Amino acid sequence: MDAMHADVSLKGNGAANQSRSPRLPPLLAIVGPTASGKTGLALDLAGRLPIEIVNADSRAFYRGMDVGTAKPTPAERARVPHHLIDIMEPDEPMSASRFQQLATDAIADIHGRGRIPALVGGTPQYVNAVVEGWRIPRVAPNEERRRELEREAETIGVAPILARLAAVDPESAARTGPNLRRIIRALEVFEATGVPFSKLTARGNVPFRPLEFELWLPRETLYARIDVRVDAMIANGLAEEVRSLLARGYDPALPAFSSIGYRQLVPAVAAGDDFTHAIERTKLDTHRLVRHQQTWFRRNDRLIRIDMTQAGALEQVAERSIAHCTGFLDPERGAG
Repeated sequence: MDAMHADVSLKGNGAANQSRSPRLPPLLAIVGPTASGKTGLALDLAGRLPIEIVNADSRAFYRGMDVGTAKPTPAERARVPHHLIDIMEPDEPMSASRFQQLATDAIADIHGRGRIPALVGGTPQYVNAVVEGWRIPRVAPNEERRRELEREAETIGVAPILARLAAVDPESAARTGPNLRRIIRALEVFEATGVPFSKLTARGNVPFRPLEFELWLPRETLYARIDVRVDAMIANGLAEEVRSLLARGYDPALPAFSSIGYRQLVPAVAAGDDFTHAIERTKLDTHRLVRHQQTWFRRNDRLIRIDMTQAGALEQVAERSIAHCTGFLDPERGAG
């Protein structure tokens, strides 16, 4: 076996988490790229621990956007309590700061009922904002400036806009990659404050002890899973879902429609075109998203990487999670 994949703790040993006070209640975080099996593992883990799932996938917030977001099914949500799913309309804004507050409130509520919160999703920025206690700058969105930069990107491309950010805030530029929305936000904050966005998002204390897992699969396996998933979404009515949202009057320029699948299908649905090109574009863009997600995860040395190709992945996560949560679930044992 390749040494890189010989152990479940490929990247991190949780040492950073052990420095947190043992008196703080536990938080589990299960992250990984699209199609890595996060939802399934979290549901299985709920058979071992009294967990409730806090959604950290930016695409699952929106009501009416179900097929293209691969949300947990109604049966799965009935089996294990889920939070922060279907909490807003597609035209409502979401931000890292808003998510941080909503997730922190949900985590406190779950702890208050003596249960274990599990933060589950593939949006690294949102997960890190919660787990690392980011102090996010309270700079209101400047819609006029955002539209100006979006029009500029349409004309000259994203790369020059990213280079502009790199000139004033290289750390943020490295984090955002080619994600135009995040590039614009970082520029917006810098222009409003004169301080790089990366300097304003310092880490703070959090009221819990996180234990963080990254689910790992070879990219070729992920790509194959993604292609099957996209075909299933089309068969299950993704085009009809997009058509329904447009018929309800939602502007396809809304951030919600920037989600992969919706972004590619909107033009085809509006034009009445064949979906072949949109389907292939969706698959390729999701492959690219996986590469971007994995780049984020590689930067996080707290993550305990779980090789999902190996037998017993659930048992490995469960064993570490139970040990992490023992003092909270059994205070007398934890005190000893």
